[in-house]
Amino acid sequence: MTIHVVRSGETLDAIAAQYGVNPAQLGAANDVPADGALAVGQTLVVRFPRQVHAVQPGETLSSIAAAYGTDTRTLWQNNWALGGGDALAAGQLLTISYFDEKIGAAAFNGYAYPFIQTRLLEAQLPYLTYMAPFTYGIAAQGGLLSLDDGAMLSSAQTHGARPVMHLSTLTESGGFDTERGAMVLTDYAIQDRLIDEIFWVIGEKDYVGLDVDFEYLPGYLAAAYAAFLDRLHRMLRARGLFLWAALAPKTSAAQRGLLYEAHDYAGVSASVDGVLLMTYEWGYTAGPPMAVAPLPNVRAVLDYAVTEIPAGKIFLGIPNYGYDWPLPFIRGTTRAQSISNQRAIELALEHDIAIQFDETAQAPFFHYTDGGGTVHEVWFEDARSMDAKLRLIAEYGFQGGGVWNLMRPFSQIWQVMAALYDIW
Repeated sequence: MTIHVVRSGETLDAIAAQYGVNPAQLGAANDVPADGALAVGQTLVVRFPRQVHAVQPGETLSSIAAAYGTDTRTLWQNNWALGGGDALAAGQLLTISYFDEKIGAAAFNGYAYPFIQTRLLEAQLPYLTYMAPFTYGIAAQGGLLSLDDGAMLSSAQTHGARPVMHLSTLTESGGFDTERGAMVLTDYAIQDRLIDEIFWVIGEKDYVGLDVDFEYLPGYLAAAYAAFLDRLHRMLRARGLFLWAALAPKTSAAQRGLLYEAHDYAGVSASVDGVLLMTYEWGYTAGPPMAVAPLPNVRAVLDYAVTEIPAGKIFLGIPNYGYDWPLPFIRGTTRAQSISNQRAIELALEHDIAIQFDETAQAPFFHYTDGGGTVHEVWFEDARSMDAKLRLIAEYGFQGGGVWNLMRPFSQIWQVMAALYDIW
């Protein structure tokens, strides 16, 4: 794999010729628009096919997989343009394998809301070991809030991703609620009812494990939260199922703030099979313009985490989004708009702006002026920033990564991931 940064005047055909690859396949793998438009400074993931097959009339994806001793999931991973589907056209080129030098094997999980577009979900599922519909919340009386996840579970089964039930303190209004979490952790009758409902859902929908995300808990509940997780863990393990928990991005045990204090890294780790480190949101809606996950900040969290948690239990949080801030930034007033990485590239194209790259943060950014004369600052993710983060999984010996979230299309995450790792 090579990551090419587009220079002024370059075309897709010229870049493909430079690397000796097919321009149509290069464009499709990077979601380049049909007109071939490229923004100066954008990245293209270049992978080098080892074996290519031209589809013959009457062939199917499964018959081609069988002929090469592989499977449809691998063909989906090697051919983003298939979109996780099985529609083929005579003469279509399929990559059977690449000259990739893998740096390891890893498991990957992805989170998505039930209203995700089916085609988008199915394009991403072949790259995932697990898929977690977001989210089963907690009702005012302590029971589970239902989730219409049937279509997602069906797609996951078809595409080889194992479904994980996600439990959070999200309420009917869509926000995390401190009181709902406290209620479950301190009222054992309510906790019993909630656990009964969790296991009914797991059994009814064939979830393979549970992922718990209780956020904004006060520090005095740290021990109660770890005890709740330990109780769930013992019950799940008896049924051959696993338990994960999400952790706020801390850099010390003494870190203050409602987001951090009840997330005792050592206590939670001892009570679960895996943890997701939510290593993102340094750049956020109400904050000043900056990278969503600057690499030095991410490393600081990881360096602390491995002193409290076995590395093999850790999933690295991977952001699949960016932000667009109107300037000037005024704290308490300015609100950034969350955008897809693909939309960031489109904005650079629309305003004829060159994308820049912050070598310290390891993240792309640019400024543009809208039609009303307002200057904007955009930070997002590209193949370079993804490569820098994904390599941390092998460097630290983590179990894998968790992508937040699957709702926005961006092929380069999956191209880099598949080039670097054998996905469990």
